[in-house]
Amino acid sequence: MEKNVLQTDIQFLPGVGPKRASLLRSELNAGTIGDFIRIYPFRYIDRSSIVPISAATPDMAYVQIRARVEEIGLFGANGSIAAEDAKFNTVRRMSVKVSDGTGYMELVFFKGIKWMYSKLKDGGEFVFFGKPSIFKGRLNMVHPEVDAAAPSGQDGKAAGFMNASMTGVYPSTEKLKNGGITGKVMNRLMETALKMALPDMEESMPQYLLVEKGLVPIQFAVRNIHFPKDMAALEKAKYRLKFEELFYLQLSLLKQKYVRSRNENGIRMLKVGDAFNICYGSLPFDLTGAQKRVITEIRDDMKSGHQMNRLLQGDVGSGKTMVAVLTALIAVGNGYQACIMAPTEVLAQQHFKNISKYLKNTGVRTALLTGSSKAAERREVHAGLEDGSTGIIVGTHALLEDNVVFRNLGLAVIDEQHRFGVEQRAKLWRKTSCGLAPHVLVMTATPIPRTLAMTLYGDLDVSVIDELPPGRKPIQTLSASEGRRPALFKFMKDQIALGRQIFIVYPLIFESEKMDYKNLETGYEQIVNAFPFPPYRTAIVHGKQSNDEKKFNMEAFAAGRADILVATSVIEVGVDVPNASVMVIESAERFGLSQLHQLRGRVGRGSEKSYCILMTGNRLSKESRHRIELMCATENGFELAEEDMKMRGPGDLEGTQQSGLPVSLSIASLARDGLVLNDARQCAQAVLDEDPRLVQSKNRVLAEEIGKEKYNVRDYSQIS
Repeated sequence: MEKNVLQTDIQFLPGVGPKRASLLRSELNAGTIGDFIRIYPFRYIDRSSIVPISAATPDMAYVQIRARVEEIGLFGANGSIAAEDAKFNTVRRMSVKVSDGTGYMELVFFKGIKWMYSKLKDGGEFVFFGKPSIFKGRLNMVHPEVDAAAPSGQDGKAAGFMNASMTGVYPSTEKLKNGGITGKVMNRLMETALKMALPDMEESMPQYLLVEKGLVPIQFAVRNIHFPKDMAALEKAKYRLKFEELFYLQLSLLKQKYVRSRNENGIRMLKVGDAFNICYGSLPFDLTGAQKRVITEIRDDMKSGHQMNRLLQGDVGSGKTMVAVLTALIAVGNGYQACIMAPTEVLAQQHFKNISKYLKNTGVRTALLTGSSKAAERREVHAGLEDGSTGIIVGTHALLEDNVVFRNLGLAVIDEQHRFGVEQRAKLWRKTSCGLAPHVLVMTATPIPRTLAMTLYGDLDVSVIDELPPGRKPIQTLSASEGRRPALFKFMKDQIALGRQIFIVYPLIFESEKMDYKNLETGYEQIVNAFPFPPYRTAIVHGKQSNDEKKFNMEAFAAGRADILVATSVIEVGVDVPNASVMVIESAERFGLSQLHQLRGRVGRGSEKSYCILMTGNRLSKESRHRIELMCATENGFELAEEDMKMRGPGDLEGTQQSGLPVSLSIASLARDGLVLNDARQCAQAVLDEDPRLVQSKNRVLAEEIGKEKYNVRDYSQIS
């Protein structure tokens, strides 16, 4: 399309003007005509059929009737007003009685009465469109849309609106409605915009892909997404636009990945080394098949001569830390150092403790660096990194400080990647001394639906640990409401008598006036009263405490000096207490599925049977009840993450990228269009396999499109 049409300011679209333009910009982010025609209907109303009044019922969504005006009544504050005496500023309501030969219906108007009165004449025939309802036993319609009846035999086409039989319903807000931009106005403005734009709209996909994928042309797609000729045309338009959107998103990410993998030389690590073999040989358990597969994938990356950028997804307890340790030992075995970055001190300390245990017989020196490391410890750690005597360092953001210098950094493992920003990672990469960026392994325990991972981390290679180590017992998940609390307390006391420990998690820290939920403070008091000291010991941890307070209470629980830990979801990432066998989640309906699953994963770490009890309010919404039932039905984090995305949308998933997607989607949905996304990604990959730099003439339109600013994103997965 000619750029001046697409880029014309929306205020110059006939029927808009400065006031409406301001609303369209602020409410729908439509600053130009090009933006405006990319606002698609989210549902459609079929106006292709006329419903007899006798067949209309209040449970129907919308109906279209063709009827004759039989009688018009005007009413003011004190009752009926004769038409000849009517002053329209005093008329509060207009009642119009219509008939189609099968029955009668009342139409009621509270606004625009003067104009509607002049339009509706006794005996005139019109097409009325609206939601039927019953009032005082009579069928009526409030504020129906009104159009002149077409000549007999030509009904079923909306007046104007490009003769479409289906009317689109667009996103709206109160501000838009109050500013006069109703659904009908949106349709009229869209018709005008398309009449201006469509004749010059250029095809945005190569001809060979249209043929190969069976896609309709862009003009057909845009016309029929707004004003569908019929259902078949609408489906073709939807598929074309969804495919194009997802195809370009994947093409841009895969091209980044391709360019980086070709351009960025990586440290070639050809052997595993003695430390790896000693550690692997002395493990008191066998690795799972999934762990072995992932280590093979990582080894292949590290031998390739290109920088590894791999995302490792694994459910809670699947053995990601073991994979990280063995990967770090490959780096050490090739004469390089490795760092493992964790988002919290608690998790860093836990990693350090576990890693030190695994490396006991290898001779590899490890160190820990966090914000609370003492000055003398820091000096020793810094010296070990600089002279190369420390092979593996575990730490938090403290590793990013300028005075932390490595002799030979070859691998960076980042746990829970979403907690680190691009700039922070870049600081770490600059610490390499060999001139090559380190290999990167990003780990997350948050199960991410495959479609979301392909988009958020589209230019990373993805590995999944999809089986749990043998011997891990399933966690029994139950739900209960307030009336079951006495039984819960008895169960908790029985578990403590068996030597077990218990987590209790609350969603809030302080009382909220608006929400009637158990909060941490009153919950803590309730627990202390029900479980008095002695013999019971209760610790408390929340985000408002100092690091020292949190550390003291966490350590007391981890060491077994406390039977119960009352906490907010601060414990979601990190705490590993094998003796904790019960997780009680208060107001569980307040958490998303992914977060509930993460919390549940804090138990079941030992050999004893473990339980997760979801405490809920008595009155749950349908969605909340569905979430709780799913939690009780499955332990599969990936299944839960898929459901969570369907229910809450991809940009809102707890524990994944909160800021949404690299490129905003207008019509495609990662939750619903997984098959289209897979197809689009395979197609994008095939294009790049043949023409990686998009220089062939047949791909000119592709190169132009992904050269646009919206694809020039510093996406989340851009590691180096």
